[in-house]
Amino acid sequence: MRNSISLSKAALTAGIGLLIMTLTVPFAEFKILPDLVNPNSALETANNIKENLFLFNVAIFLIFITIVADIVVAWALYVFLKPVNRSLSLLTAWFRLLYTSVYLLAITNLIKVFTLTKGSSYFLSNSQEQISEFMLFYIKSYKYEWFFGLVLFGIYLIMLGFLVLKASYIHKAMGWLLIIAGIGYVIGHLKVFLYPNLNTSFSMFTALGELVFMLWLLIKGSRIKEFQIG
Repeated sequence: MRNSISLSKAALTAGIGLLIMTLTVPFAEFKILPDLVNPNSALETANNIKENLFLFNVAIFLIFITIVADIVVAWALYVFLKPVNRSLSLLTAWFRLLYTSVYLLAITNLIKVFTLTKGSSYFLSNSQEQISEFMLFYIKSYKYEWFFGLVLFGIYLIMLGFLVLKASYIHKAMGWLLIIAGIGYVIGHLKVFLYPNLNTSFSMFTALGELVFMLWLLIKGSRIKEFQIG
């Protein structure tokens, strides 16, 4: 039975999904939230969010787009790699969906922060300092839950890398780059939980393997012909 979508279209879909994430994640995670949040001052963080509530909501919306793109990429890469090993490709896709579920759960903390800015009657009985502490607590909870999810994402990348290594229609270098990126994600994000004093800045460079794979999907993968698979 033939796929309802060609492998070239699956590769293009995955590449576009990854490209969208390269635009949404940096803006939300490395620009908006760091500019608004001071992890050492709950009151300053609360004031920043209240004064820039639109930007804070944009960050939530961009993260939501990222989650939707993650689901699409999980499906597209499953289709693209199904000829290699259907069962392993399905398991790999489920690992990405598991990570996405954790990410979705984490974002509910940011929605709780937004709720606190609305000043419901329940929270009016608390002091501004208490409300600010709640906000910072939820933001930190979001980060820790997301980091835990990224450990799962690292495992996903390792599994994806092994699949790519087995694929005759993908350059082997892509597989090794994904495996290295996955190891970097696992080590880099376990730091928060297991070894906070270890320098894991190298993981910023190992993550580039995912970007290289994205470019390969857009440029090479989208041109694969069905007769090349085998």
